[in-house]
Amino acid sequence: MQTISPLNAKALAALYDTDLYAWANTNADLLRQGKYEQMDVAHLIEEIEDMGKNDQRSLASHLRNLLMHLLKWQYQSDIRSQSWQSSVINSRLEIDQLLQDSPSLRVRLPQLLLTEYVAARRLASVETQLPMKTFPTDCDYNLQQVLDQDWLPG
Repeated sequence: MQTISPLNAKALAALYDTDLYAWANTNADLLRQGKYEQMDVAHLIEEIEDMGKNDQRSLASHLRNLLMHLLKWQYQSDIRSQSWQSSVINSRLEIDQLLQDSPSLRVRLPQLLLTEYVAARRLASVETQLPMKTFPTDCDYNLQQVLDQDWLPG
């Protein structure tokens, strides 16, 4: 792996804006070598914080997708498909993996269930072409049901 030897911390900080891959590899090398004073600490802090935010956004996205497919499953029972069921299974697996990797995200699930249901309801309406009023305003599913690998509504 080729990395750039920074002349100083300022040059490394500038690299952050022009080549994130090289910046990350250079900081990793400096960390391995114990050259902490040469590292771009300010941007490292931002990146570490962003890692947590990315996991939370990913959890929200998978939960939204899962809720949308549960709504479709429940309210279009006459055209249920293996594809929908596969999407439900995949979303649950992704959520489970995220929670295994970052168990502290579990405390965010009750709030995410509320906020992501609003978006999932809208998406389900668009995908099914059913009016919004078809779907309950508040989520009828509890968190245990939503995450249960074997549960499907209706």
